[in-house]
Amino acid sequence: MERKIAMTALFAALTAALGLLPKLSLASGVPITAQTLGVMLAGAVLGARLGALSVLLFLALTALGLPLLAGGRGGLGVFMGPSVGFLLGWPLGAYVTGLVMERLRVGGVFVTATLAAVLGGIVAIYVPGIIGMAAMLDKPLPEAALLALPFIPGDLIKAICTGLVVNAIWRARPEAVASLR
Repeated sequence: MERKIAMTALFAALTAALGLLPKLSLASGVPITAQTLGVMLAGAVLGARLGALSVLLFLALTALGLPLLAGGRGGLGVFMGPSVGFLLGWPLGAYVTGLVMERLRVGGVFVTATLAAVLGGIVAIYVPGIIGMAAMLDKPLPEAALLALPFIPGDLIKAICTGLVVNAIWRARPEAVASLR
């Protein structure tokens, strides 16, 4: 039990630490950050339930005002902007990433983790992200979807990084990848 709590907190902290890397602001008002890598890794390593819990912990701390988002942002105001859908999609993304890791085995750990990160860390996050962006920017869904296109190359790189990191962890300490147990 203590190990699960510690790992959940560790991945919330990892997501926060990735926020220290500089963000790239886009015209849509939704920044490109490294923090979705933390979301992907949380699901891929911890599994669906604990991965989603770690991201929920991170978001709760952010809502309480801790400046954990890239650029030192925090507080309830971050949930009132164009990135709200992406933020609310993070727990779903971690959950889907973990679920794919737990249930699907294709081509080894690297391939499975990369595919899980694409399905959870991109597809599952983009659906609420685009909806939230459309609502907050008062744009039709197709236009909001076009505004999300610049995020895809970076997120694909993060998905590949997730596959590489999870594969390396699994090779060094297979018991550390809870999603594969």
